[in-house]
Amino acid sequence: MENRPASEQFFKIACYFEGSLALVALALGWLANVYPFENLYFSEDGLAGGLLATLPLVLLFFAMQQLSYPPIQKIRDLLLETLGAGLAFRHWTDILVLAGIAGFAEEALFRGFLQPWLENHWGALVGLLLSNVLFALVHAVTPLYTLLAMLMGLYMGVMLDYGGERNLLVPMVIHAVYDFVAFVVILRDYRIRLNRSF
Repeated sequence: MENRPASEQFFKIACYFEGSLALVALALGWLANVYPFENLYFSEDGLAGGLLATLPLVLLFFAMQQLSYPPIQKIRDLLLETLGAGLAFRHWTDILVLAGIAGFAEEALFRGFLQPWLENHWGALVGLLLSNVLFALVHAVTPLYTLLAMLMGLYMGVMLDYGGERNLLVPMVIHAVYDFVAFVVILRDYRIRLNRSF
């Protein structure tokens, strides 16, 4: 049987770690004179654009869930062993909180600070590519997962300028909603696997 206190600790650490990335973005932004939240606007268009832009990623996620390709299966197994076990006793509202923190803080760092800072020095294309090489490297769980993180990061970097107006809300919504769906599916699959083992 899984350990409830360990699950509680995992959840708290995950929330604190993800949340600290927003502080890192602010600190780096202060040093580099780039305010990470300069292009964050709460608007119906930004929210709707983010939700709409999440749909292809969610469909791709569910399609990949059906594949038996070994590198994809390896990713699924690793996520079940880490996130599934770590979130085993969490309510869906906890999952929503964690996904929201991750979407907000990671996007503040990578699309709010890093991408604009690199763009200011080397132009839009280099800024987009380099910021997402770093995004992929911090998500380097397996080679395929790293590649998928790179592609997802590039997508969110492009969607930063959705509708011709830069709005950090769009990639934040994409990231948070995608993570929420993925976490819920991982948790469901972990619980099914756990029940079968008894």
